[in-house]
Amino acid sequence: MAPVLLNTVDKVEILTLQDNYIDITAMDNNAVVTRAMPIKDGQIKVSIGAEHGFSAIVKTTSCDQTRTLLFDFGFSADGAARNAAALNVDMTQVEAAVLSHGHSDHTGGLEKLAAMIGGKDVPFIVHPGVFQSPRYMKFSEEFKIYMPEFTREMVAQAGMKVTETKEPFLLLGGNCLFLGEVPKRSDFEKGIPMAHLVEDGVEKWDAIADDTSIVMNLKEKGLVILSGCAHAGIINTVSYAREVTGIDKVHAIMGGFHLSGPLFEPIVDRTTAEFKKLAPRYVIPVHCTGRKAIMQMEKEMPEQFILNMSGTKLTFV
Repeated sequence: MAPVLLNTVDKVEILTLQDNYIDITAMDNNAVVTRAMPIKDGQIKVSIGAEHGFSAIVKTTSCDQTRTLLFDFGFSADGAARNAAALNVDMTQVEAAVLSHGHSDHTGGLEKLAAMIGGKDVPFIVHPGVFQSPRYMKFSEEFKIYMPEFTREMVAQAGMKVTETKEPFLLLGGNCLFLGEVPKRSDFEKGIPMAHLVEDGVEKWDAIADDTSIVMNLKEKGLVILSGCAHAGIINTVSYAREVTGIDKVHAIMGGFHLSGPLFEPIVDRTTAEFKKLAPRYVIPVHCTGRKAIMQMEKEMPEQFILNMSGTKLTFV
């Protein structure tokens, strides 16, 4: 496969509209990290909410031109939108939206965020699998927990125009890459065993094939990779990003790595070891990565680790 010609950019900014954690008194700003401030009109009265969900505004700047996309929508109907308003984000700058996969902790805020964008037929890039239904977690034949339905009609009603692709797809004039369906090649990233779906009337294991990420190419620094949950495996994801772009150097790996709970904690050490081999400048676990995995990554990669929060802006130059 010939490499996708991903533009080099001078700056990448990722502003988290929703994540699982917030500490409004952190006060650890630096050249890369800018935390949300609780201050308005000289008073401490701005609240930034944390939920089990993820949403981010991603900006790329090249030759003094900044392009903006929305990555995921968070969990509750208004959580990410409330944070966007509290952070004074101009959502009308959003030129495109990307969905990492079709689970409800990434789709729930679609309507409110789309309304803030302004219903202007914004391109909405997804893997076609995001619309599969029913999808559920099967604990036994008698006990199944279903994902809320997510449909093309919901997206159209929100004022967005769907583009469905399993293949890598360039966005923002070539500044950002929708990675498409990620091949599952590692020997330890096996997905969620209880995830199931019904297809043509037949129950099947759900490999969550719609899971994907976005990729940017920071000038002279390497790839910036942002995942939603990395159900395809974050090491698989990074490997595929390098393969598709032809760029080996990785500057930042950020996202939900889905290493939380007893099913995934056994692969925390292996994932961290693989990160160390990749030697990114920054590792930023968010959302579903899990407390134990986050603590392990901070311990093993203290100079590369960044703790993310709702309302945090990361600036890579």
